[in-house]
Amino acid sequence: MGRLGFLAEVRPGELLERLPDVLDGRCRIEDRTMLQVQIPSWSETYHALNDVVMGRAQVGRPIYVDVAIDGSRLAIHRCDAVIVASATGSTAYSLSAGGPILHPEARELILTPVAPHLASARPLVLPQQVVIELSVSADTDTIVSVDGQVDRPLASGDSVSVCRSPHVARFVRFSKPQDYYSLLAERLDWLRVLRASDNPELFELDAITSS
Repeated sequence: MGRLGFLAEVRPGELLERLPDVLDGRCRIEDRTMLQVQIPSWSETYHALNDVVMGRAQVGRPIYVDVAIDGSRLAIHRCDAVIVASATGSTAYSLSAGGPILHPEARELILTPVAPHLASARPLVLPQQVVIELSVSADTDTIVSVDGQVDRPLASGDSVSVCRSPHVARFVRFSKPQDYYSLLAERLDWLRVLRASDNPELFELDAITSS
């Protein structure tokens, strides 16, 4: 699933071919941090692999999100949304909103405001043990989205608590841990300039379109 293929280790057609390697232990297991999401007003708890998003439900006015870290008030963001992401989610919605990329097995969490009104608002990388409280104040419809799979409406004044989940997601890997960096460069097309320099006509076209 997904479009960039960061989680995909083999193609669907290779599955049966690689299955004996898994059964014989010729692979490694990669542990991924998950998020735990608690919504006090509903007494419900969810777990997410990628991210938790508190945002406006439709185009219109921005919402105000009051952010507290371990009980200490951090900011009131006037924005479209606030994302709390794991390392896995760092290459998803958070990346599109200008958030940093974490190594897949990193335990830290990312807090990323989306289209904040103030230019001083920046994404933060937070320690793995923190508890992040998000409280919404808005006169427009607001939702909390868990991995894009569970969407629940929020009323003004509702809060959401996000921390590292006691559960982890485990992925079977055949590649070496350091292969992640070449995969990252390929998926995000970071070597485009080098490839273009091997083709002068393409390099010249890139220079024109970038200026």
